[in-house]
Amino acid sequence: MRNSFEKELELLNLDIIKMGSMIEDAIDKAIIVLKKQDPEMAKAAIEYDDVIDEMERNIESKCLKLLLHQQPVARDLRLISTALKVITDMERIGDHAADISEIFLRIGQEKYIKELEHIPEMGDIAAKMVRQSVDAFVKRDVAIAERVIEMDNQVDDLFNMLKVDLTDLMIKDKKNIDQAIDFLLIAKYLERIGDHAENIAEWVIFSVTGEHKHIRII
Repeated sequence: MRNSFEKELELLNLDIIKMGSMIEDAIDKAIIVLKKQDPEMAKAAIEYDDVIDEMERNIESKCLKLLLHQQPVARDLRLISTALKVITDMERIGDHAADISEIFLRIGQEKYIKELEHIPEMGDIAAKMVRQSVDAFVKRDVAIAERVIEMDNQVDDLFNMLKVDLTDLMIKDKKNIDQAIDFLLIAKYLERIGDHAENIAEWVIFSVTGEHKHIRII
């Protein structure tokens, strides 16, 4: 029975790794859409979110079957419960990546009011946070999870810098307002992606230690 359970957990890990790779890809697609100003790519990126949603449903089903059939206790129960929390955050990351492409469709082929210096950097850090948070889950590594949590400050700092730049552009010329607001929303979605990656890391720590910053269960 235990060997069967361990095999099921290994398959669960592989599915979560695959979903993590998918949402990394979704973030990358969103940034490429902005760089290339490609409406067709934007539409494809939005449709890709349906694939991520289906992956979440499949993993959720496997987790529930494990809970019902194996009736795990203690650390194993925390692990499966964490997996359910993790895929919820991952699904939201996919949503936000699609949201970025949807906002881009409003901008279209307009000339950008500023260079995309901070947004791609935010995307790179957010994707790295996702990758490392999933790695922390699979390896049950608290140290990696803690590094992810620290990285969220970098995303927040870039968001604040971009907010200042865009506010200045809006003050200088009212014609910049619509696009500046769109870029602020895009940056906010990237900041939220970082927050979700941080959530994943916090749940990883819970799965290993039984402690969470909001709850404590042994």
